[in-house]
Amino acid sequence: MHPRTLGRNGNAVSEVGFGAWQIGADWGEVGEDEALATLHAAADAGVTFFDTADVYGDGRSERLVGRFVRERADPALVVATKMGRRAEQTVENYSPENLRAWNDRSRENLGVDTLELVQLHCPPTDLYFRPEVFEDLDAMVAEGRMRRYGVSVERVEEALKAIQYPGVATVQIVFNAFRQRPAGLFFREAEARGVGVVVRVPLASGLLSGRYTRETTFGEDDHRQFNRNGEAFDVGETFAGVPFEVGLDAVEELRPLVPEGASLAQLALRWILMHPAVSTVIPGARSPEQAAGNAAAADLPALDGAAMAAIARVYEERIAPHVHQRW
Repeated sequence: MHPRTLGRNGNAVSEVGFGAWQIGADWGEVGEDEALATLHAAADAGVTFFDTADVYGDGRSERLVGRFVRERADPALVVATKMGRRAEQTVENYSPENLRAWNDRSRENLGVDTLELVQLHCPPTDLYFRPEVFEDLDAMVAEGRMRRYGVSVERVEEALKAIQYPGVATVQIVFNAFRQRPAGLFFREAEARGVGVVVRVPLASGLLSGRYTRETTFGEDDHRQFNRNGEAFDVGETFAGVPFEVGLDAVEELRPLVPEGASLAQLALRWILMHPAVSTVIPGARSPEQAAGNAAAADLPALDGAAMAAIARVYEERIAPHVHQRW
């Protein structure tokens, strides 16, 4: 596992991290023992960056990650959380009082006095034009509530606006072989400003694992069922906004590119790591085997020019018309 720097004056973190949404909620039930075993398997494989949020399972994910960190007692582990989705999504709800109440709850859930990294959790677009919110986040850093802060965004335009604020250390964004637009202007600007990039939804909600068919079904408590058309939150979080059947067809064109002994998921993660602006990519996992398999993507050789060109072609021909300008 190779380290990368997480933004301005940031920690060295594993280039493959761990996204803890799956062990919280909205992906089907994961038992507590299995969740903890999965977290430990990731750390055993060299993962040092763990991303959670206060709303994943109404705090369940944070509490599990906090317990795991105490059990592990490894100072190299870095935990990032997110706040802002516990209230109606209006700019006015991002008040100093609410921000501190959310911060207090996350510190309690994780069992720490100071949070390492706190990200605003996909706030309304208008918030990025309210400098007083970012000034208040600066004040919270000065108060010792958190060491650094960043934003988790839905759209490239939000990311470009956010990094104009000097206190924004990181941006979390959807980026994968089916959502390639961030690799343009945003990645260049992030690198120029020293902003860390945390990549989420790297496997397009499992589409890029290659495990699904048109007959695959998902449980009623799985966002791949209840948010298929954006009924609960931004549809770009589910299958990266790609229509399911379109994604299945595109996956079949990617299969021949998988190196011998590797999986399609590992190829998809290695493709993301080909972009130097990326600080860490945070696939989720529901089992120790999945966690270890995700981490092993870091050991794959760099993809050659032919493979990169083939992935670009599949995106341009099959996927871009559905997603490129939308996010």
